[in-house]
Amino acid sequence: MKIAILDDWGDTLRELPCFDLLADHDVTVLTGHHPDPADLAARIAEAEAVILFRERTAIGTELLDRLPNLRVIALAGATGHIDLDACAARGIRVEAVKAGATPPDAAAEHALALILAWAKRLPRQLASLRAGHWQSGVGRTLRGLRLGLWGHGRIGRAVAGYAEALGLDVVWWGSDAARARVVAEGGKVAPSRAAFFAEADIVSLHVRLVAETRGMVTVEDLARMKPSACLVNTSRAGLIAPGALEAALAAGRPGHAALDVFETEPLTDPAHPLLTNPNVIATPHIGFVTQEELERQFRAVFARVAEASGPQRG
Repeated sequence: MKIAILDDWGDTLRELPCFDLLADHDVTVLTGHHPDPADLAARIAEAEAVILFRERTAIGTELLDRLPNLRVIALAGATGHIDLDACAARGIRVEAVKAGATPPDAAAEHALALILAWAKRLPRQLASLRAGHWQSGVGRTLRGLRLGLWGHGRIGRAVAGYAEALGLDVVWWGSDAARARVVAEGGKVAPSRAAFFAEADIVSLHVRLVAETRGMVTVEDLARMKPSACLVNTSRAGLIAPGALEAALAAGRPGHAALDVFETEPLTDPAHPLLTNPNVIATPHIGFVTQEELERQFRAVFARVAEASGPQRG
C-alpha cells in the first residue's frame, strides 16, 4: 500500500519502534507543511492511505477530489479537521483511534521544564557561555514563589504535584466547577481572578481550547501581572486573546513568557515578536513530542493502516 504521513515536521515517527508495522508498505513522510490542497495532492497523488499527525492539516473536498486512490485516513484523536461526510461519500474510511486518555506526564514535564528554564535564565546563560562570556544575570529560587494554575485537569494537577515538591505555593483558578474541585481536594483557590494574576510569580495555563475558552486570558488579566512574573502556555495559543500577550510583554506586565504554542504553527518567521523578544522562552510545540507518547499514539494508528492493506471492506 502507498501510505503518506502528513506534517511530521521533525521526521520523528520513523524513529519509533512501531514504525516497523509499516515495513511492508511504500511510505512517504512529508516533513514540511503543505496547506494548499493542490500542492499537497501533487505530492501524495498515488496515496491509498493517509496518516495524520494530530490536527495539522485540514482534509476537505478540494483535497479529496485530487486523491482518487485514497481508501483510508488514520489518526489518533479528534476528527474536527476532517470533512467526514465528504469521506463517506467517496467511500474513504476514517480510522480515528481512541488510544485512551492521554497520560499527563509529557505535557506536565514540559511545563515544568519551561518554568525551570525561566527561573534559572537558562537560554540567556547558555548564550552568554557560547559567546565566550561567563555568568549573565541572576536567576530565581522557585521555593516560596507563587504558581498560579488555570485549569484543574490531569495536566494541571500533575504540574501542581511537581511544583509542590519544589516548594512552590500553588494557587488555582478556573471555572466554577474547577474551583469547587480544588476546594474539595484541599487546594487553594485565589480570592478573585484579579488576585490570581496580580499575586502570582508564574501563571501557567492548562485548559482545553474550545469555543468557551478561546481568548479567555485578556489584556486586562495580563496587565495585572508583576513585571517580574512569567506567563507559561503549553496548552493552546488561542486561550489568550489575539495580540494580548505581545502587547503585555511590550508594556512589561508580565515581564516574561515561556511558550510552547503559537497562533500560527509551524511558526517559521524569525522576525515574529514572540521570537525576537529576549524575555520570551519559546519551544516549537514539543510538549507531547516524546518517544513514549508518540509510540502510544501511533502504534494503534499504524496497525489500523496495515490491516486496511487487504481488500477494501464493503
